[in-house]
Amino acid sequence: MAEKRLAVVTGAARGIGRAIVLELLKQGRKVAGLDINAEQLKELEKVCKDAGHTSIETYAIDITKVSELTKLLEELAEKNNGIGVLVNNAGITRDKLMIQMTEEDYDKIMNVNLRAAFFATAVAAKSMIRNKFGRIVNISSVAGVIGQRGSSNYAASKAGLIGMTKSLAREVGKKNVTANCIAPGFIMTDMTAILPDLVKEAALKVIPAERFGAPEDVAKAVAFLASDDSGFITGQVLCVDGGMAM
Repeated sequence: MAEKRLAVVTGAARGIGRAIVLELLKQGRKVAGLDINAEQLKELEKVCKDAGHTSIETYAIDITKVSELTKLLEELAEKNNGIGVLVNNAGITRDKLMIQMTEEDYDKIMNVNLRAAFFATAVAAKSMIRNKFGRIVNISSVAGVIGQRGSSNYAASKAGLIGMTKSLAREVGKKNVTANCIAPGFIMTDMTAILPDLVKEAALKVIPAERFGAPEDVAKAVAFLASDDSGFITGQVLCVDGGMAM
């Protein structure tokens, strides 16, 4: 069963990542949470253990250092008889109009949001192919589906995740490995909480559900796509956005 296999979540320490970790733990999985922030990872461990979940390990790592990321994932795969679930959730923003963006603004976003996910997936997919089971869930964004003013670098990285996911799904499907994307809309996290009220009001007007999402909304979708029940779903983009991108 999928629940017996290790699940790896990047960007695990807070927001959507933390909700995903907790949801996977609730389903009885062993979870490895990766994040660059060691202090927030300690807090995550405490939250999990206070909720009665002990099958959690955390690793402070800069995922843009691909050699270190690859080494860690290979060690986790060897230690746990493979990686059963990989959730590429880590993501950052550096919003500006395209004509104002620097090379650094572009490269930083791509390195975290897309490049790290690409190489993490390559490592995890090897063990999944060997075990003839795997669930890869990439956290994209509605920005990667419909675009977003002032976020061309971010939207490009998230659209890249979609293309990568669909291509991978064609490569590994016959090995009982699925690859899907979730594209969250406006989710209330620390990142969105600091946005000006005018921005929030404008966003709310284009959401048919007339509310913002919660991290748990995304986490429950991830849990389904990571389960045995989703075995005939691959190469798809599930928008968890209250209808924003339809």
